[in-house]
Amino acid sequence: MKSYFFILMVLVLTSCSEDKPTNSNIESSIVSNEENDKALKKELSEVEKEEQKAFASITSMSFDKLDHDFGTINEGTDNKVLFNVTNTGKKPLLISNVSASCGCTSPKKPSGPIAPGKSDVIEVVFHPTALQAKEQTKKITVQANTDPEMTVLTIHAYVKPLKKAL
Repeated sequence: MKSYFFILMVLVLTSCSEDKPTNSNIESSIVSNEENDKALKKELSEVEKEEQKAFASITSMSFDKLDHDFGTINEGTDNKVLFNVTNTGKKPLLISNVSASCGCTSPKKPSGPIAPGKSDVIEVVFHPTALQAKEQTKKITVQANTDPEMTVLTIHAYVKPLKKAL
């Protein structure tokens, strides 16, 4: 047992004696120098240009409503609602994506850009199944060239199951 302990200690001590970076090596890689400063300034300049370009196309939008309640609906039916979206900014509104939280909800985004001051619609169709009987809430996420980039629309419904034939 003592010999195993001795061998283990020798291995530990020899493995610790490898060349490790000294504090001066670490400090020299962190310390600012002319080369590092130039690279940092270049990177910051590129980031600033990208931000300015992105900000130049930012606009704003508003909706006639952010929430819609269908009330009581039957399973297996198509239930459609239109959300009117208006470009309230000074740049064209580009809605890049509209997605739903569930496959039973199908949103359609406007086909093209919306000019400043103009409006269009986002159509949402909710088609509940028998498994969705009772209260349902679905989220529709709208992504656009706005700040914030995402807006969430919500639909609600109480899904009534169809009566089964005996």
